[in-house]
Amino acid sequence: MKLFDPTSGPAPRGSLKPAARPPSLAGLRLGLVDNTKFNSDTLLRKLAERLGRRHGATVTLTSRKRSPSHEIDEAAVKALRSQADLVISGIGD
Repeated sequence: MKLFDPTSGPAPRGSLKPAARPPSLAGLRLGLVDNTKFNSDTLLRKLAERLGRRHGATVTLTSRKRSPSHEIDEAAVKALRSQADLVISGIGD
């Protein structure tokens, strides 16, 4: 069992750095993570279609979480790392 302590403080300012943005989405492989919330799959599908049409990105993998509060399993993380250049997680609702 994993136990998360929600009382911990925030990360020190400047300790987290966002990933570098790619100069273009053309030819990039998209990985999608559906968190199972209502309309998450629809949102992701429409976003992926738009990114493909406008920028030439293609979906190579979609992972679906057990529930919104669960993380994706280690096998899904490994697959996303090897098969996607960019990962988008849908929120729905």
